[in-house]
Amino acid sequence: MKKKALSFLMAAIMVAGMLSGCSTQTGSENITESQTKEDITTSAAPVASTTITFWHSMGGVNGEAINALVEKFNKENTSGITVEAQYQGSYDDAINKLKSAQIGNMGADLVQIYDIGTRFMIDSGWVIPMQKLIDEDKWDINQVEPNIAAYYTVGGTLYSMPFNSSTPILYYNKDMFKKAGITKVPDSLPGIDRIGDDLLKKGGAGEVISLGIYGWFFEQFTCKQQAHYADSGNGREAAATAVDFDKNGAGVKTLTAWKTLSDKGYAPNVGRGGDAGLADFSAGKSAITLGSTASLKQILNDVNGKFEVGTAYFPKVSDDDKGGVSIGGGSLWALNNNDVNKQSATWEFIKFLVSPESQAYWNSQTGYFPITTAAHQEPVFKDNISKFPQFQTAIDQLHDSTPQSAGALLSIFPEARQTVETEIENMINNKGTPEAAVTKMGESINKSITDYNLLNK
Repeated sequence: MKKKALSFLMAAIMVAGMLSGCSTQTGSENITESQTKEDITTSAAPVASTTITFWHSMGGVNGEAINALVEKFNKENTSGITVEAQYQGSYDDAINKLKSAQIGNMGADLVQIYDIGTRFMIDSGWVIPMQKLIDEDKWDINQVEPNIAAYYTVGGTLYSMPFNSSTPILYYNKDMFKKAGITKVPDSLPGIDRIGDDLLKKGGAGEVISLGIYGWFFEQFTCKQQAHYADSGNGREAAATAVDFDKNGAGVKTLTAWKTLSDKGYAPNVGRGGDAGLADFSAGKSAITLGSTASLKQILNDVNGKFEVGTAYFPKVSDDDKGGVSIGGGSLWALNNNDVNKQSATWEFIKFLVSPESQAYWNSQTGYFPITTAAHQEPVFKDNISKFPQFQTAIDQLHDSTPQSAGALLSIFPEARQTVETEIENMINNKGTPEAAVTKMGESINKSITDYNLLNK
């Protein structure tokens, strides 16, 4: 697809997305290596003085940490590089602004994009694959955690640099567990079911689990079953043409276990989104919740010593599941502005952000994984683990997962998540069975994929 036509298509779909209230992604064609590298000129030559623009979506304490790293780089680099960090709002806001900016002039040299924007970014033709910058500089890719790099690697090419990576884990109230006489933390949804009555009647819990209705959790439950979310090798061998969870049984298994907890009153409807269940847990109402590893610091701050917070692996759907978890969060994408000097400067900044020192600092301030393995040897990282031992669970879970659990790439993932959440919510509100909910998910998402693929032939 020619860039002019692609840009026109981006504009049309972006307007449609705004009208529908969804963040719609574009560009599902399977770009070949030669197409991806078209018109890209990079160089490992020394960098001349220049200014680059970095778009990110980190607010609050995370934004403060970003700004601190940018200020450090601007002060310490000896090449005269100045980075201008610009907060773009939510991940959806950032990717929609990028789509709009691309029609005229690219507004950034480096952009932070969420995990589910990966397929769109690969297919857009606007990026310099990170692998190209790595190879030109002979930078050692083995510095990056392999299970994190796996998500952003397609066809042997690392397209973006992982940065703010996270996985979901289980949080539990140790005081309630002790009071209920429970000595083993459940590692599956049926396991949570088995201790439900004890937590309510003996542990003093108002809720067994405050389980937010979140599409990311549904995807993780699919990974735990070692099942694919979508066809075409989870959208990694080629652009997906349909979901697979409605055919391989993973979707029904997940929703059946979820509805069992709901019907017994163990998992009431606490709302949609990854943070929906955190408030009840931090307030001491629920005994268990699921959330991102990056939520650990906030949970500990909110609990403020009222009870002891424990962490464990994200639960399996069935007791005998053998799968792992997939990475969430975001990564850094180098945009192709056909300016060799800015591209070289961008790569220098990326290397700084993923250096062991920077990653140890980033982890300590935010709770996101250090994506560089050597960061584990930094005093800042060791001190943080010593102070917050609960975070070791996230490290262990990451290492116990495999690249095969990297998760799906889907062109219309934001829309798919909304569909999944809607049908789970309907099911919990007794508006259908798990089987009916999965069927509706598949029909709706597959129609969107088909329409999208026809539009992008």
